[in-house]
Amino acid sequence: MTKERAPAGSVAGDDRVRLFCALQLAGDTLDCLTAWQARELSAGRIVPRDNLHLTLAFLGHRPASERDAVAGALREAAAAAGPLELTVRGYRETNSVGMVILDDGNEAATRLAGDVQARLGALGVYVREGRHWLPHITVVRFRKRAGLRPEPPNRCSINVVRTALYRSFLGSGGAHYEVLATAVLGGR
Repeated sequence: MTKERAPAGSVAGDDRVRLFCALQLAGDTLDCLTAWQARELSAGRIVPRDNLHLTLAFLGHRPASERDAVAGALREAAAAAGPLELTVRGYRETNSVGMVILDDGNEAATRLAGDVQARLGALGVYVREGRHWLPHITVVRFRKRAGLRPEPPNRCSINVVRTALYRSFLGSGGAHYEVLATAVLGGR
């Protein structure tokens, strides 16, 4: 039996929701990446335009009652953030995903990810991973590594619009993301 999805505003405090914090991409970046995906990626399940983002912290299943505190921590970190200088470095695959790897020129995105993770850790809703944060955009998913070798989308400007708190729903057709809250970088 499939449990029906309740609208975001109606989720009860004791329900569990799958959450993550991310950087949202500007429309021109999304347009460029989706055109590149259609041209260069010949295997796997292409990540839809609305799901392209840079994850700052994946929280997993959390009580819905924590949503506002998480959004507040994300807003505070975004307000303290400086301009981000992200450029495309290349394409890389793991066993289950293909991703566009980014260079973080002034390391502002890395500092923002660290700040978000520290604030969430202080709330007791996140435990930092043992590995260094890697700025990347997942662009394709696989059942097993495809061995693609596409030319990287170097003509795409990686413009970040804001941070966002997402709720993730898993399904047979892939994940669906719902934006629960956003915050502009630098408090503008």
